[in-house]
Formats: sequence, C-alpha cells, structure tokens
Amino acid sequence: MTHLILPKDVDSKFRFITVAAQRAKQLQNGAKARVEARSRKPTRVAMQEVLAGAVSWEVKDEAPPKEVPEA
Repeated sequence: MTHLILPKDVDSKFRFITVAAQRAKQLQNGAKARVEARSRKPTRVAMQEVLAGAVSWEVKDEAPPKEVPEA
C-alpha cells in the first residue's frame, strides 16, 4: 500500500478516513463525483476528492452546553 500525503487542512489520518467514509456514503447514495477518478469504487473516489480539496468539512465541538443554575 502506498503512503498518503495528507493535505495541510487534514490534521490526522483518522480525520481523513472519517471524512472520506462519509463522502463515500454520499457517493453510494447517488451523489456525483467532484473529481475525475480512474476508479469507480466510491471509497477510492471519496479519498481522491478529499486529497484534492473538493470536499468541505468542519470540526464541531461536541461539548454539551453548560447549564446555568437559576436563582
């Protein structure tokens, strides 16, 4: 297997795989590819899209909102 050189906006391999997996699900459900890919497999196309910067994503804080005690 080849080594991936991640784009600067992807901070870890785990995040890359997570974003690519979510995009692959979209492709499997009928979304159109955003890049010209040699492969027709959704996972490969999704990985190429993330590497090309064609997929937008953001990290959301999962911390629950703090409750304010009522006086």
